[in-house]
Amino acid sequence: MKCEHCTRKECSKKTKTDDQENASVDVPSLALENGEKCDTSQHKVLVVSVCPQSLPYFAAKFRLSVTDASRRLCGFLKSLGVHYVFDTTIAADFSVLESQKEFVRRFRQHSEEEPALPMLTSACPGWVRYAERVLGHPVTPHLCTAKSPQQIMGSLVKDYFARRQNLSPDKIFHVIVAPCYDRKLEALREDVPTALHGSRGADCVLTSGEVVQIMEQSDLVVKDAAVDTLFGGLKEEEVRRHDGASSDGYLAHVFRHAAKQLFDEDVGEVTYRTLRNKDFQEVTLEKNGEVLLRFAAAYGFRNIQNVVLKLKKGRFPYHFVEVLACAGGCLNGRGQAQAEDGRADKALLRQMEGKYADVPVRPPETSAHVQELYREWLDGADSPRVREALHTVYQGPGLPAASRDIKW
Repeated sequence: MKCEHCTRKECSKKTKTDDQENASVDVPSLALENGEKCDTSQHKVLVVSVCPQSLPYFAAKFRLSVTDASRRLCGFLKSLGVHYVFDTTIAADFSVLESQKEFVRRFRQHSEEEPALPMLTSACPGWVRYAERVLGHPVTPHLCTAKSPQQIMGSLVKDYFARRQNLSPDKIFHVIVAPCYDRKLEALREDVPTALHGSRGADCVLTSGEVVQIMEQSDLVVKDAAVDTLFGGLKEEEVRRHDGASSDGYLAHVFRHAAKQLFDEDVGEVTYRTLRNKDFQEVTLEKNGEVLLRFAAAYGFRNIQNVVLKLKKGRFPYHFVEVLACAGGCLNGRGQAQAEDGRADKALLRQMEGKYADVPVRPPETSAHVQELYREWLDGADSPRVREALHTVYQGPGLPAASRDIKW
């Protein structure tokens, strides 16, 4: 399939037959197959957004700190002709904040007649697709309606950033760098157009491992460069993360927010208790011997199956569950943590966990940029535009699959 935005012969690459691969190789101006620079005058504005859980992989590979690795990656992408490189943490900020508000609302509205709990996180596309395509009711009503960071980043780039740059959304080609392959499928969802303008938020998704392969094959001279922000000439000076050991930290942030909003309890460090296995952990808020909040983290499909079974039987004791399809969390995504034999690279994972732990934590509530975007982009934190831009609805098994979808 020839790249429709590029006239160079080197960009006339044939894609693999699987539609999932179409989300990774049809990339204008990057000439990613060769790691060569293209003539950017022939293309749209090229934007690459990098997931924070991808950065520890680059840090481990380059033997750098996470911040220095992000600068090295940014410099490489710009040497290929990319115009802007963003960090998706700001999109994760929105997703976490909206999840916090939704949980408090559900907790207050919950009743035996109309159960609104437990609330199950919706940031992991592998889990959400499984819930939609296979489980349906009674599981999908429990999915948080907040969009994933990838979906929100698509809205930020194709709507807010496009308007700041006086560009039509279709003049931007937006690439996501992510730790797992399910992000490719998420980008292909035809029923989730980017809010406010009907354009697909992510035009392409590359895994961290694919990008490293491209870098290793390239002979370009690379100068480190600071990551861009959505706010004009400002640059990201240092990488920040959320309070999660290997994810965006939905459990910890929602737990603290709910404890304060619902029970006026200030929670400092969140204490996890490992239960069935290391990928199933519990957090509780107790007062005078009474459990006020009971949260859990369930990673990997073995634990997900147990959660679903108990939920269907009505014997589920949790108010909130952070659900991730990958055992070990997002750092262990199959797009970056696999050895050559296809198994998890445990040594590499330990390096990534160490690198990620060294990144300073910034609670989403403290981001001045997020508060500014709520005001300027969404007309306030409680406006109708927030529901349109930051929330979604879910399909069920009875609905027709998208034309490029897969069968579970």
